[in-house]
Amino acid sequence: MSQISKLYPIKFIPILKEKVWGGSKLSQFFNKNGEGKIGESWEVSAVNEDVSIVESGSLKGNNLNQLIEIYQHRLVGNKVYRTFGNKFPLLFKFIDAKEDLSVQLHPNDELAKKRHNSFGKTEMWYILDAEEKGKLVLGFNKKMNESTYKKHLSENTLSEILHSEKVEKGDSFIIESGIVHAIGAGVVLAEIQQTSDVTYRIFDYNRPDINGELRELHTDLAIDAIDFNNTSTRLNYVDKENIPVQLFKNVFFHTNKLVLSQEITRDLSNIDSFVVYMCVEGEGIIEMNGFSETIVRGETLLVPAETIELIIKSTSAILLEVYIP
Repeated sequence: MSQISKLYPIKFIPILKEKVWGGSKLSQFFNKNGEGKIGESWEVSAVNEDVSIVESGSLKGNNLNQLIEIYQHRLVGNKVYRTFGNKFPLLFKFIDAKEDLSVQLHPNDELAKKRHNSFGKTEMWYILDAEEKGKLVLGFNKKMNESTYKKHLSENTLSEILHSEKVEKGDSFIIESGIVHAIGAGVVLAEIQQTSDVTYRIFDYNRPDINGELRELHTDLAIDAIDFNNTSTRLNYVDKENIPVQLFKNVFFHTNKLVLSQEITRDLSNIDSFVVYMCVEGEGIIEMNGFSETIVRGETLLVPAETIELIIKSTSAILLEVYIP
């Protein structure tokens, strides 16, 4: 980057991940150009070697880490930069589960820092599409403790104690660290999470991966990380047109849903953070500081923190709006 360019709504090149459980819906319906079993599209990422690269505009070809190093608080916000420095704190994905994902959980910040020098992972799911039998695994179906869990683990009857929940388009859930969970076959969703790729897999249906080998289980690591007393939370909300509706807010991220039938102006002056928009339905145009960028179903935009106000033009879009509170 020979000179500092003006910041604008930034679209990144999706990082597509082939998975043994992946399908074709992200390519068919969500604007991804992938082949094979595409399970995940990482939309905005600074995880290890998977760092997002700018797709277009004057910053094209630069990666997210480079942008933060140069623009710092202008891109991510004063508080965010003081807290996380040059580390981008969130990871945004679209996920297509043609088959069941493994049953897994994620460590909290303290354990992840100690074991992996990583953030933990609290994540949120918004259901984009679900087939008739689409479901999620969310915690246990009865009161659980370590000894009972180990008994079922040793007897290979873990599936008997897992709680599953049928889902449909528009449902949303928060999955805190330590909660046992899995995405079921036929579910497509948007995922917002802390920047982390640390996963403890505890059950994988004894199936081989795309290379024909059984995937590693993390039985011992998982024991200390499981929260036996917590369950995933279905988020209750009521859609309202053309105003933000809060889906969830905690210390890690704040997520609103925008159902648009007309042009709106968003005042971002009180948000000391970057803002990410994930388009889950329809299409629109986002305008800020003299720049304009389209966003269609399956696309994601990062709006720099220095943005005071923006205009979203659409008659048919549904957007998830995410920032650090």
